[in-house]
Amino acid sequence: MLGRLLGYFSKDIGIDLGTANTLVYVRGKGIVINEPSVVAVNRKTGQILAIGTEAKRMVGRTPAHIVATRPLVQGVISDFEVTEEMLRHFIQKVHNETFSFFPRPRVAIGIPSGVTEVERRAVEDAARNAGAREVYLVEEPMAAAIGVRMPVQEAVGSVVVDIGGGTTDIAVISLGGIVTSKNLRIAGDKLNEDIIRFAREEYKLVLGERTAENIKIAIGSAVELSQPLEATMRGRDVISGLPKEVVVDDSDIRRATKHSIQAIVNAVKAAVEETPPELVADIMHHGITLVGGGSLLRGLDKLVASETRIPTRIAEDPMSAVVRGTGVILEDLDALRNVLVSTRYEKVPAPA
Repeated sequence: MLGRLLGYFSKDIGIDLGTANTLVYVRGKGIVINEPSVVAVNRKTGQILAIGTEAKRMVGRTPAHIVATRPLVQGVISDFEVTEEMLRHFIQKVHNETFSFFPRPRVAIGIPSGVTEVERRAVEDAARNAGAREVYLVEEPMAAAIGVRMPVQEAVGSVVVDIGGGTTDIAVISLGGIVTSKNLRIAGDKLNEDIIRFAREEYKLVLGERTAENIKIAIGSAVELSQPLEATMRGRDVISGLPKEVVVDDSDIRRATKHSIQAIVNAVKAAVEETPPELVADIMHHGITLVGGGSLLRGLDKLVASETRIPTRIAEDPMSAVVRGTGVILEDLDALRNVLVSTRYEKVPAPA
């Protein structure tokens, strides 16, 4: 009864709890928070110093006793307490402008399709401990498909490829369920690691993670570009230990990330190969939709299309597709209840 009463003063919230970024959707308002999933912690005192954008600025720039860390690794919680604090921070931030002193919102959270029961419970527990009165879990490719307004409830095959920071989720969806799925621990972060390794091996240059990410965004591509791009790598020389800079072009970065990109494309092909023939006919007509930050890599849609022989498109505003999907679910929970992942707290009833 108390929880229901507090719910009147709380806002329903949709959360895309990503490895790289966390997005928050508020029912009736839209997306209100888009911040990095980074938390700065003082190791001496255990105190949390900063969360989100402010914490990301500290990455690689803090004294030894202050650590800017990501509490999620490859789409799952690696530090439960820090994740809980991060969620509590975002929930409080949403309710700061109202007179709700103890918010108890209903929360819908996107989770990777390949997570275990233990990992699923960790997300649920973290959200409840952070102040949620009810927690609804939905698999990220399903949320993304709903977010880009695919006909997920119909007997029509749709393919979504969600390339995030830590994971790539590929799903064939029909009649409100996932028919075939593939989950890879290869995504944006792995491409950054590829660039860091390439710089060390080719140029004896030590790069920071942020520098590698900036280079990927600036000149990264999956196919050969009509107009070559160049960028300057700045880091520390392995031999001398002094600052060093090297000019690289898009072909260098493409060579560095080639194997990881091909692994993603092969997983898409494998998912299509396992799809029932009737749905393949639908997919040939409707095509493959790419979402997530990784889908913005230049030419990735062209590479997927040429390798699978299926039309491929990048969704409009691909980075917010999952959180928009959680928002749509909250707006019409009764109609979309069957797409939710059932939890140990609440058995999600099947549609009548």
